Amino acid sequence: MKNKYIFQSERLGFRRWQESDKDLFSAMNADPIVMKYFPKPLTKERSDWLIDKFEQDLAGKGYGIWAVDRLKNHQFIGFIGLADIDMPDVTSSSIEIAWRLDKQFWKKGYAVEGAKTCLDYAFQTLRMDEICAFTSTINKPSEKVMERIGMQRIKTFGHPKLEIDSPLKQHVLYQIRYDYSSISEHCAYITKAQAPD
Repeated sequence: MKNKYIFQSERLGFRRWQESDKDLFSAMNADPIVMKYFPKPLTKERSDWLIDKFEQDLAGKGYGIWAVDRLKNHQFIGFIGLADIDMPDVTSSSIEIAWRLDKQFWKKGYAVEGAKTCLDYAFQTLRMDEICAFTSTINKPSEKVMERIGMQRIKTFGHPKLEIDSPLKQHVLYQIRYDYSSISEHCAYITKAQAPD
């Protein structure tokens, strides 16, 4: 089973999507608890479309949103990965790190462990230089993950795709950079200077 993983952390394996993921993924996306900080749960058709889109990106670019398994039993737990974004009025970053795990796998450190490993892959293998993350300001669990993986809070902003009266409208932006010029053995992650809200 090991060879199906593109990269791994201590407990997690990152891989391409497969047909057997679709029912599990759609059930996760239909769960109102999992989707609490999104506008609404997703239909099965939308979830299936997302998997097809994720696979297209991974095949075409070599990075994207990976399916994530728990290594000890190869159980699908959700996704963690990298997505192209185009939000020049919000951030200079063109890559976002994102994650979504099924609720039975919350509060076990998987999001932090997986996101850190994904950042390592992005910087050390893919040679990306800046990555951002954002979520609604009320989504404190995800914001805590951003802090714990070394990202720095930059500003708050109104998400351009959400209605003005949406409780999710206000978002918080985090960013992280990689210092390739360092001569240290351990090139440090560096963060942008904090901008005012």
